[in-house]
Amino acid sequence: MVKFIYIEDAKPGQILAQETKRGDGVLLAAAGTEITEKLLQILKGSKIESIAIDEGGRKNILIVDDNMTNLTTGKDMLKDKYKVYPVPSAGLMFDLLEHIIPDMILLDIEMPEMNGYEAIKRLKGEPQWNEIPVIFLTSKTDEGSELEGLSIGAIDYVTKPFSAPLLLKRIENHLFTETQRKQLKEFNTELEAVIREKTAQIFNLQNAVLSTVADLVEFRDDTTGGHVVRTQKYMKILLDKMVEENVYTEEISEWDMDYVLPSAQLHDVGKIGIADAILNKPGKLTHDEFEIMKEHAAIGVAAIKRIEENMKGHAFLRHARRIAGTHHERWDGAGYPEGLVGRDIPLEGRLMAIADVYDALISARPYKKPFSTDYARQIIEGGKGTHFDPLLVDVFSKVAHQFAAVARDV
Repeated sequence: MVKFIYIEDAKPGQILAQETKRGDGVLLAAAGTEITEKLLQILKGSKIESIAIDEGGRKNILIVDDNMTNLTTGKDMLKDKYKVYPVPSAGLMFDLLEHIIPDMILLDIEMPEMNGYEAIKRLKGEPQWNEIPVIFLTSKTDEGSELEGLSIGAIDYVTKPFSAPLLLKRIENHLFTETQRKQLKEFNTELEAVIREKTAQIFNLQNAVLSTVADLVEFRDDTTGGHVVRTQKYMKILLDKMVEENVYTEEISEWDMDYVLPSAQLHDVGKIGIADAILNKPGKLTHDEFEIMKEHAAIGVAAIKRIEENMKGHAFLRHARRIAGTHHERWDGAGYPEGLVGRDIPLEGRLMAIADVYDALISARPYKKPFSTDYARQIIEGGKGTHFDPLLVDVFSKVAHQFAAVARDV
């Protein structure tokens, strides 16, 4: 690494020495050294990776002006408070910026080859430079020029010839503001990191609670092992394909996907309120027993609503309530508990209807053997427009092989 070290008592423009020790190049130069083509060649030849300045915490300011008198005057005004880099052109400024990022740039507007307006546009277009505060230096005093400069990113506009007290005060004020901005940005970055960590902790806790409740439900209904996990995977497959195929994108865009899939674990939470004799009956339910079983949808909604009373507007509870309450509704209105029709059924419920029925078909029950995944696919496709949303059945048909893979593996 090459260090660029300034010596306070050296004469301006004097390059004291250049040496190499143990592979570390050290370039010694005078305080306020003018950045000339010769010095830039030395910098480039030294293959500088970075520049460290031994200045006891003083701020670094570039003065960019093609007039050497203005450079000398500006340097003399500022050198007692700041480390000043006088640079005679915008082109050389950009060469120097490859090695050091100053705290501020004082930029002349009227320069040959590249004027101040062109230079600041390039500065603001580069991520590594666009936050460097720039004060324009100019002999122009018209409002139009000042407005143009401010509109393209300058923070102030100082007219020449310079007033030392005014220039120092403006620099001091802007550097103070810039320091506060950086501190606020760092604080916000740290705060955002803390919030992300806390949010992740809450999200993980929430998922753990949901998973535990779902496991309790499944434990009571001992004929449906793996049902919750599989249906959640089916839902994800359908949603991913819907996004790819632009199906119901407007509705999906309003969802927080981090909550939709975890909330699907609670689709059968209402079964907690169903008696074991019915829930685990080793045979087909009677008409009356089935009517009691159907109540699990309403029981689930009521349970989730009670939680919502203490957690107003939480997305995962809203999705969970819709799924629990409507996954047994049918597209033709023959479902339960409300007999909703078509798109009156929330999209979450229409999705879970396909996932839930498919899994019931491929799973063993006391009253039936498991159907093949191919037969389950045929039944889902046969329910297009009657039991299930036609658009969602079309999506299902394109991913039925993925459903089958989940059925085999989980």
